[in-house]
Amino acid sequence: MTVDRSPGLSVRLKLTLSYAGFLMLAGALLLAVVWVFLLRYVPDHEFRLVGPAVPNRSDLLRAFAPRVTQALAFLLVFGLVGGWFLAGRMLAPLNRITDATRRAANGSLSHRIQLEGRHDEFRELADAFDSMLARLEAQVAEQQRFAANASHELRTPLATAQTLLEVARMDPTRDKGELVDVLHVVNTRAINLTEALLLLSRADQRSFVREHVDLSLVAEEATETLLPLAEKHGVTVETSGDLAPTIGSYSLLLQMTTNLVHNAIVHNLLEDGTVHVNTAIRPESVMLTVENTGDKLTPQLVSRLTEPFQRGTERIRSDHAGVGLGLAIVKSIAQAHDGTLTLTPGAAGGLCVTVQLPATQRHNGR
Repeated sequence: MTVDRSPGLSVRLKLTLSYAGFLMLAGALLLAVVWVFLLRYVPDHEFRLVGPAVPNRSDLLRAFAPRVTQALAFLLVFGLVGGWFLAGRMLAPLNRITDATRRAANGSLSHRIQLEGRHDEFRELADAFDSMLARLEAQVAEQQRFAANASHELRTPLATAQTLLEVARMDPTRDKGELVDVLHVVNTRAINLTEALLLLSRADQRSFVREHVDLSLVAEEATETLLPLAEKHGVTVETSGDLAPTIGSYSLLLQMTTNLVHNAIVHNLLEDGTVHVNTAIRPESVMLTVENTGDKLTPQLVSRLTEPFQRGTERIRSDHAGVGLGLAIVKSIAQAHDGTLTLTPGAAGGLCVTVQLPATQRHNGR
């Protein structure tokens, strides 16, 4: 969107006039000082010393005035030409930044200013702009990849439902009860995926009300809710730790913790698996740690687990495959609360996930 504004002087012209005006003022002051200095030694009336006549102030004025006019004219021309040149040199980095801004506005986010020279205000502005372009380019690429993956994930259940309906229409003798059951599963998966996408968008936009939350109570509620799932899969869940007060959205933090505990249960050993949930408080932060047993994971696999729609298929139970957004949602919620998410593969197998959030001021000793 562009805003119509009345035309005005360019910054280069303004700087040129400023330079020329300052030079003229300095020259005029200097000439005035010279004039006052000369007046101290020139009499105000004409008189003669033995022979030659001594010039008075009128004579000095007639001789001095043309030279002053010539000097001021020279200073004016010199100030305009030199000021125009200096202003162009000074504004050259700004012109490069403006050009990069126009390119970015037209969709070219790969262009960088890369301003040379020593570190000054223009260099700092250019470096900040380059960093912003790099972040924007990465975010746009991530959004495009996310949109493509989301479209693919949503298309799968919809295409499956359409196929089932077409088969049922062409085969009237097919068992309708079986069809309804399959459609119910497919529809549930589509709903879960849509809700996960909405939750991820809500966390990214930080559109939530902040309140005082005890992370230890959140962890207890999440583990109690998932105890039936843990018993079903023969996984033992243990909770421990201290009060962990922070500020944020209780519902989002509960969703984050639930995702972590759910993943720790379903991505576990087939028999005698364990999950440890711990909360702790530090001088400036609170910690939530969820650690489980399981297969050994490579650092390469662990580094990709927080990306949307990335699944460790070799360790997922078929009845709880999820939609591939669990840890992506956890990461977004942690970042929305000014926190960090750390994933570390266990030496004997499994995964240790740590969320670090800012502690509330009333509990961090300030």
